[in-house]
Amino acid sequence: MQQNKPKTEGGIPCSSYRWWMPTGLSLFCGSQKIGKSWLMLKLCLCVSQGLPLWDMLTLEGDVVYLCLEDTFCRIQDRLFRLTDEASGLLHFAVASCKLSDGLIVQLEDYLKAYPDSRLIVIDTLQKIRTASKDNAYANDYGDISLLKDFADRHSLSVVVVHHIRKQNDSDVFNKVSGTTGLTGSADATFVLEKESRASDTAKLYVTGRDTPYQEFMLRFRDCSWELVKRQTQEQLAAAEIPAVLFRVVEFMRDKEKWSGTATELLTAMGERGDLSTVITKWLNEYRSTILYENGVQYGYKRKYNGRKITLTKCVCGGHDRHDGSFWMPPHAVIADTYTDTVLSSEAESVR
Repeated sequence: MQQNKPKTEGGIPCSSYRWWMPTGLSLFCGSQKIGKSWLMLKLCLCVSQGLPLWDMLTLEGDVVYLCLEDTFCRIQDRLFRLTDEASGLLHFAVASCKLSDGLIVQLEDYLKAYPDSRLIVIDTLQKIRTASKDNAYANDYGDISLLKDFADRHSLSVVVVHHIRKQNDSDVFNKVSGTTGLTGSADATFVLEKESRASDTAKLYVTGRDTPYQEFMLRFRDCSWELVKRQTQEQLAAAEIPAVLFRVVEFMRDKEKWSGTATELLTAMGERGDLSTVITKWLNEYRSTILYENGVQYGYKRKYNGRKITLTKCVCGGHDRHDGSFWMPPHAVIADTYTDTVLSSEAESVR
């Protein structure tokens, strides 16, 4: 495996805090020519110098970048576009053995020479694989398992760059080229995707065993991906919650109980627009999350002239809950007959 170590020396010590690239094997996927290699080079530069990538810290250490689709001249040109001085902890290789012909042995030998390595990037997966007509899933799983075992044994991050399919899918991770043997055996999967080829912005989707789902909005500027916005799974979930539910919680702030129809509720809250057809659905859907967590219990009863909503102040999910108490979230039971019975929670129904 050919190596090239930049002549410049450097590296800035940084707090030993790992960012979202976990220890183990990660897949970094995206369309061809989308800018995957630019982001990988930026990541390698940051780790080799202990500098933060965007708002996330890195742990300084040796890094090797197997840029198997490039030449040293191209890599040097890209380095000059990103930095005036690369760290001496950053190493490159433009050729290697394939997985079936000794790549793992080469990586083991590299670690003997550079035992403080933190990150290995392999760009791309196809360059280190051997074509086979055997079972596709078994091949995918076997190839990734070899790299994952190596990463786990040495407690470092190995990132493998890969491509995605052109076919559209509602789940972006289903676009990863190959079988589920790849994503299933990897510790984390990253997918970089643009809405259009000409766009300078892209979304980076992240998921993994020990990596919570996240989305990053990025912009490509001056040969580098800049962070525009980062959203966690909790933030993404909160963004999908209808805003009127938070106004319901605020409406109940100074009330112990309120009852009436959906239209009467919206009128009392001073809501504009016709939400009467969906407010009951949303109240029922989020009764055990947003409402419960904010101390509001929801129920309704059916009458001959329609449904009557009941909102009751409670301490079951709010901040007034006493330590040591055990509460069960309310789950509405739907009545099929016109009765005056207020819907109760499952906790109440088993008494």
